[in-house]
Amino acid sequence: MLLVPSVIRLATRAPRNPHTAWEGYWRGIDATGRSGDVLWDSGSRTERDAYAEAVVAHFDPTLPVVDVGCGNGTHSRWLAALFPSVLGIDVSSGAVERANSEAEGLANVNFMELDATKAGAGQQILERTGPANIFVRGVLHILKPDKQASLAANLRTAIGDRGRVYLAETNFQGNSLAYLQELGATRGNIPRPLRRALENLPRPGHFGAAELRAAFPAAEWRMVADGPIAINVVPMNPAGLSQQVPGYFAVLAGEVRAPRPTLA
Repeated sequence: MLLVPSVIRLATRAPRNPHTAWEGYWRGIDATGRSGDVLWDSGSRTERDAYAEAVVAHFDPTLPVVDVGCGNGTHSRWLAALFPSVLGIDVSSGAVERANSEAEGLANVNFMELDATKAGAGQQILERTGPANIFVRGVLHILKPDKQASLAANLRTAIGDRGRVYLAETNFQGNSLAYLQELGATRGNIPRPLRRALENLPRPGHFGAAELRAAFPAAEWRMVADGPIAINVVPMNPAGLSQQVPGYFAVLAGEVRAPRPTLA
């Protein structure tokens, strides 16, 4: 159980303010990609193929896509090959700067610093892109329930009447220690990508069907598809083999809102 005090020691270093935490995290990243420092930036083609099957089947191909929590823009760049334009948004200016750098030369990808959980963020997105499809990977599981609901409300505004939401989230059902061990932490070693996340970022949870029902109320949302999916992380084992975490995906459409009654 020597892993426990190491984890506690790292976690106590994480800033309490989420904005400060994410900014510090991205400013300290030296490298991205499969062999880089970003835990979730695996670049897995298998994972992207699973996403592509769903987004191509369910997204309106004429609408732009907004990549929420885009980080360094890995998925934004991939989506730009499938849809006319992509806007990546992230709460961290450091992430947006890196995303812009890594997307240099791609004309149909742009990035914007924005906290998608803040009141009015959905309207900001709508005014910038018009109705859009929304792609979310690995954001909701790190938010508290009230922030999950706020994000969902903003997404409902941003999709308008034609857009849809695709989300994929980690949904590991064990305790925190088991999760860290699943990712490669041992009594003698915590891999660098995992260590950076522990000492900088909010503690993650899991997000599955029950959490979705709470954050995306049936009065506002219609389920199109959902189920299990594998979320890849950067390899953190000695052999460099691919590593996956159990996940959950869903495709959602907005319920038609009844028109407001007019005053006589």
